[in-house]
Amino acid sequence: MTKIIGLTGGIATGKTTVSNILRQAGIPVIDADEVARQVQTPDSVGLTRIVKVFGPKVLLPTGELNRSALAKIVFNNKEALKKLDDLLQPLIHDKIFARATALKKQGLPLVVLDVPLLFEQHYDEDCDYVVVVYTDQQTQLKRLMTRDHCSEQAARARIAAQFPLADKIEQADFKINNNGNQVELQKQVASLIKQLKAE
Repeated sequence: MTKIIGLTGGIATGKTTVSNILRQAGIPVIDADEVARQVQTPDSVGLTRIVKVFGPKVLLPTGELNRSALAKIVFNNKEALKKLDDLLQPLIHDKIFARATALKKQGLPLVVLDVPLLFEQHYDEDCDYVVVVYTDQQTQLKRLMTRDHCSEQAARARIAAQFPLADKIEQADFKINNNGNQVELQKQVASLIKQLKAE
């Protein structure tokens, strides 16, 4: 029987790196961010809904979504962000689980759902196990500032805007500590795969 594994973590804790290691090990990974982009392509239901709510100013002349224009609207406005989530999350959820079902039919042992908002959007309820990738706060802060070329203040604000990492860790079935280097991370992921297949 196929096990559905939810993978999440905090911003800049290395979830994408873990995702890539799992892919290299031959485990299918469904990436929620990728699916989110697909439901916002020109002429898609998602983009049509976005334009209806936020107006044509969120479109580029090409008919594609102007991500930075939309980000400006929702970034500091909780109400607008909730509206956007309410529009897109059902579409993203359905697409992710349609893919998971198709992969299950192939009789694969594991299917991973890489979802940043795993707990916030209740994906954990449909997973057999949840894996959380984490680092200590200092490491997370440093990596985020380096990755996004942002100030410490901006990085702290982005971390604070997320569901607390400590709460995610508490609710996880498996935890991956990514304070170390790539070799240590590879070892932990290899051990995780073994454990999941044995469960």
